Amino acid sequence: MTEVLDVDEVGGRVERTRLPSGLRVLTETMPGVLSATIGIWVGVGSRDETDALAGSSHFLEHLLFKGTRTRSALEIATAMDAVGGEMNAFTAKEHTCYYANVLASDLPLAVEILGDLVTDALNTADDLESERTVVLEEIAMRDDEPADAVHDLFSETLFGGTALGRSVLGTVVSIESLSRDDVDGWYRSRYAVPSIVVAAAGRVTHEQVLELVERAFGDRLAGSADPAPLRAGEDVALDRPARATGLIRRKTEQTHLLLGSVGIGRHDERRHAAAVLETAVGGGMSSRLFQEIREKRGLVYSVGSALTHYAGTGAFSVYAGCSPKRVPEVLRLVREELARVAADGLTAEEVARGRGQLRGGLVLGLEDTGSRMTRLGKSELAHGEYVPVREVLARIDAVDPDQVRAVGADLLTRPTCLAVVGPYRESDLDRL
Repeated sequence: MTEVLDVDEVGGRVERTRLPSGLRVLTETMPGVLSATIGIWVGVGSRDETDALAGSSHFLEHLLFKGTRTRSALEIATAMDAVGGEMNAFTAKEHTCYYANVLASDLPLAVEILGDLVTDALNTADDLESERTVVLEEIAMRDDEPADAVHDLFSETLFGGTALGRSVLGTVVSIESLSRDDVDGWYRSRYAVPSIVVAAAGRVTHEQVLELVERAFGDRLAGSADPAPLRAGEDVALDRPARATGLIRRKTEQTHLLLGSVGIGRHDERRHAAAVLETAVGGGMSSRLFQEIREKRGLVYSVGSALTHYAGTGAFSVYAGCSPKRVPEVLRLVREELARVAADGLTAEEVARGRGQLRGGLVLGLEDTGSRMTRLGKSELAHGEYVPVREVLARIDAVDPDQVRAVGADLLTRPTCLAVVGPYRESDLDRL
């Protein structure tokens, strides 16, 4: 059965079908473009892994491009290059996505290749060994980039030994230990309906995409046709950081800091008020942190805040990069500003500016087919529903200073942890 989920000037025509197999297909028709983006979303990520299988989801994302029973890795790459298309994938804590952006006329090719990757990959032992080196190089690249390393360190410090505390990449030890049976077994057991969603946006019709998907997937996906339950998030139930501090000692010219706390989950009704709060506190050049720390005092090049939402939990964090000698002052200013907002809230002008920034960012971020496709896939996997853009805008507009003050009084007074990459010792962190 096909449902029309939305028809308006902001979101185009959005339709959804659950096939008899349980596979869900969503499309957004954008007549004003000449391209299309197709994404195959799998509701599995690093949060689903055990310690022994850490990094399996990301490893598998690499491995699927190495070839299927009908296409070699070179043939896959050549086919997309021949039509000027882009094909890639990414793995997150709670999902994996394989996508292709092509001219609308080449959509059949994109669906065929992506369907082949997801349903018929070989995952040979030889390919696993060659790709193991690539993944280890990716971990090394992350370790060599302090601004990236501090984010993984913050997750580990905040969430500890839980699945959310582990890097999506896994560790050198876990990647070196993974066998072909481990990774292929992960593929056979987890890449199944109803955990798979196909989303497409651009110059497409729903009927066209349905026909292409049914042809590409056929009956190759095992699983259940029953609706997939939404992720409950019961595996991570923290009310405070797992540790107070985390350190990677590195002789860097700049120290990288992340100060933050346990946040709110993606289903929390306060998430729009929290977004307005975060935007005003550290979400742009007019934000309090940017103005106080960079513009007025010139202590940093980069400073800002972020909200991250998962099922059942989340994180609020402030990032700064500065000279080691300026770290104590920067941290003092950040803490003072957060305490001030927690006690007094934001002004009506700041709330209005935060709402406007969120509105503009949402709409401007949907100007291309890839962002529309991503919104469809993530909404279906994470929320089990599609919320029209105009309704999200209305929810943002409904946020008032009292709601922001209330969520700030909660979120900004929670116990914090500090992650640091720089020339420090553990004993130094106690004084920061």
